[in-house]
Amino acid sequence: MATKKTEKTDKSSAKKKAPATRKAPAKKAAAKEKKPPKQKVVENKARHPKGRVLEVHGGKAALAKTLAGAVARGDEDTDQVEARLKTASNAQLLRLAAAAATVKEKWGNREKLIAAIGGFENKGKDNDFLAKLDTYSLPQLLHLALAAERRARA
Repeated sequence: MATKKTEKTDKSSAKKKAPATRKAPAKKAAAKEKKPPKQKVVENKARHPKGRVLEVHGGKAALAKTLAGAVARGDEDTDQVEARLKTASNAQLLRLAAAAATVKEKWGNREKLIAAIGGFENKGKDNDFLAKLDTYSLPQLLHLALAAERRARA
């Protein structure tokens, strides 16, 4: 009986070898069609503040120099403001740059923004109110103006 089992395994192994000698089927013509080009990979931009400052503005000193004119009040020297801005964090500078861009786009400059706030609050001729607004920082003024604008629409 042992010999019969051996013979059967030999026959089964012969059957296994037969499919290996077959050739692979030819590729279909549809596979030869060109695939559409892959989409271009979008470059990842810097997400951290230092990288954004370097990428967009070229450095902290350059950003501080551009912001000094927009942030300085009428009686302040822009060189002193620039020196203070150089010591600020990159995140603060980016927030200040966004506020300055919004003010420049909507109102033009700081004085026009203060006049607009006075107009929204119906205190355009109140010099004490306008003088107090002049002591506020640019982001504070922007916040007041946007809030007053929303109230005026409602």
